[in-house]
Amino acid sequence: MKNIDHIGIAVKNIDASVLLFEKLLNTSCYKKESVNGESVITAFLKTGETKIELIQDENNNGVINKYIEKKGEGIHHIAFEVENIYDEISRLKEAGFALLNEIPKKGADNKLICFLHPKSSNGVLVELCQEIKADT
Repeated sequence: MKNIDHIGIAVKNIDASVLLFEKLLNTSCYKKESVNGESVITAFLKTGETKIELIQDENNNGVINKYIEKKGEGIHHIAFEVENIYDEISRLKEAGFALLNEIPKKGADNKLICFLHPKSSNGVLVELCQEIKADT
């Protein structure tokens, strides 16, 4: 694992949350996008080297809304940047971690992503992400 790529925060209203976090972090949202494969809308802010990803469901019955119903708005996951997501998946499987998806998929911010099951990581949803390059 190279470093923490971002912290994901589940929100009910992305526009209101962007305004709140822009004030809090004293910075502007630099990217907002829909991730069709996940049916979410994301917004990114950066403070120092840390990125914050705000995540809202595109529909009322998606995984983010289910998460908010159970736990409320707040920290949803922590994402670690990896050099080679396929190698990390193999390494973590061999180490006994359960994965929510063993085949990486396209996520926000031009990344391939994969999630570890929180039961494997002390209740923390861990995302692995690798920048998509022309040869990936």
